[in-house]
Amino acid sequence: MNNKNIEIITNSAAETVELGKRIGALLKGGEVIALVGNLGTGKTHLIKGIAAGLGANESDAVSSPTFVLVNEYFGRDGLIHIYHIDAYRMKSVKEFQSLGFDEYCCSDSVVLVEWADKVMTAVEEFDPMMVRLEHINENQRRIVIENAPECLSGASTD
Repeated sequence: MNNKNIEIITNSAAETVELGKRIGALLKGGEVIALVGNLGTGKTHLIKGIAAGLGANESDAVSSPTFVLVNEYFGRDGLIHIYHIDAYRMKSVKEFQSLGFDEYCCSDSVVLVEWADKVMTAVEEFDPMMVRLEHINENQRRIVIENAPECLSGASTD
């Protein structure tokens, strides 16, 4: 990836999903995306969009894997594995690594980690795209993407 940082304001959950679709369409496989934000900031909506942008048929069924820890989806006619990991309930980085995190990180997969701040020491060695989401108000979200794909620069939610 690169060191490009961008900031985007979305005005609704639908706009957050659309941003995710644009991100997903740019991914090639081998990427790790670390998502950080409080409850309700749109992490799962963004992931729904990323899965859809990757061509996952199950994108409508994307949900936070808080209790199952890892959900797997398939994109681009099964050529890309999408691993959606929720670290919210992880008690340690070691517990996170015991999920086989490093085995998910390969050239034919995209790994999406919600609550990545809880396990950042394990995630950071994979040069992740860091996505920080925060509330501006009830509908608006500020989304800062660090290490963003070059093609996403100048992105607009219009």
